[in-house]
Amino acid sequence: MNGQLICVIEDEEVIASAVAARLRAEGFVVEVAHDGHAGVALCDRVRPDLVVLDLMLPGLDGLEVCRRVQRDRAVPVLMLTARAEEADLLVGLAVGADDYVTKPFSPRELVARIRALLRRVERRPAPPGDVVLLGALEIDPAARLVRANGEIVHLTPTEFDLLALLAARPGVVFSREQLLAEVWGWRDGSGQRTVDSHVRGLRRKLGSDLVRTVHGVGYALEAGR
Repeated sequence: MNGQLICVIEDEEVIASAVAARLRAEGFVVEVAHDGHAGVALCDRVRPDLVVLDLMLPGLDGLEVCRRVQRDRAVPVLMLTARAEEADLLVGLAVGADDYVTKPFSPRELVARIRALLRRVERRPAPPGDVVLLGALEIDPAARLVRANGEIVHLTPTEFDLLALLAARPGVVFSREQLLAEVWGWRDGSGQRTVDSHVRGLRRKLGSDLVRTVHGVGYALEAGR
């Protein structure tokens, strides 16, 4: 894992410097930007393995930076936010962030989240398997591509993993705890609203009837779609 490149996009220079120093001490290569426009340009130039992104940035805010960074390349994003409101965190996840850490945070927690996210990425791409056809939806696990009505649909890495897991057993209900364990690698059952946010992202991109909610249990992909 050492030597992987991480972009830190954070306007508070003290925080950015502290995060960069800790990550470099852990063996990562780190590049830093202090505003939204510079962050997008940096990611376009160096093509990082992961982005640590502050939600509140001058120029472009973190939500728009996340959209632009994810537009052409599915790079994992860990969002930093000083906001306690759950809605703000869920919006960040909905636009493509894979995980978040709320300020103030401990350096140990941040590094642990980054390593967990990179481990998930290292399990990709999925081994070759049969293309899954569900009506107008085509899921290619080997190429990590999704097509709807013949058109490629851009999904974030986490959205693809979530869809692929549900599509492997259409009609089967997965609990939020199961999805967190299988897709995110979280075994303690925390962060269930993270699952809800990513399901909303799939529905927005692929249709509101794609994933069925089983109230009090979890989600299932519609087998008859």
